[in-house]
Amino acid sequence: MKILLVDLEVAPNVSYTWGIWEQDAIEVKQEWYILSFCARWLGGKTITRGLPDYPLFKKDKRSDRELVKELWELLNEADLVIAHNGDRFDLKKANTKFVEHGLLPPSGYNTVDTLKIAQKYFAFNSNKLDELGKHLGVGRKVKHGGFEMWRGCMEGNVEDFKKMKKYNMGDTLLLERVYYKLRPWLEAHPNTSFDGKCPKCSGILIKRGFGFTRTGKYPRYACKNCHGWSRGENQKLTNIR
Repeated sequence: MKILLVDLEVAPNVSYTWGIWEQDAIEVKQEWYILSFCARWLGGKTITRGLPDYPLFKKDKRSDRELVKELWELLNEADLVIAHNGDRFDLKKANTKFVEHGLLPPSGYNTVDTLKIAQKYFAFNSNKLDELGKHLGVGRKVKHGGFEMWRGCMEGNVEDFKKMKKYNMGDTLLLERVYYKLRPWLEAHPNTSFDGKCPKCSGILIKRGFGFTRTGKYPRYACKNCHGWSRGENQKLTNIR
């Protein structure tokens, strides 16, 4: 199974407002677009791209058409996509650009959103990726100069794009480490194995007794690799009256 970790960095909308505090936009002058992305095959190759990596940048510093096409190709190849807040942000942003540039939907990949895992199973003070990395002892996000880096990218500054790509890649590498920590807790993890191995990581399973429902029982398994739990097929009890 091909598992892809993804993180996007986008430019903000540029809008007219009547004030500077919690204002509604009167009109959007310039809509958001993708500045860079980082995609990493789980435990493998990392691909980081920014707009200056494509020939079109010389003609139009805000066109993300070529970048979006490469992102589409990666998502189309993936069986499972992992992102932090990906279901609500990254993947919806990607889909918006796909349809905008005339691309068809990529293959029907499954998703794992580490933000949703953190919200469902734990009570961290913050579920931001940086704070999760800190609490779990697996690292922090790459520090940057704040909004000035985004502004520089929007102005076409190649040096700021280099910083953005470094920041983007740091997020993806941290995402991978956070995912490994949270993976054992996710009960409904998409199945990554169909040969009797761990559905979460394809590791070796060890039987650990049974679990019970109102009408039957099922074998429980612990994984030697990721230490997550999984269950076998339900066996109907025959002595129920």
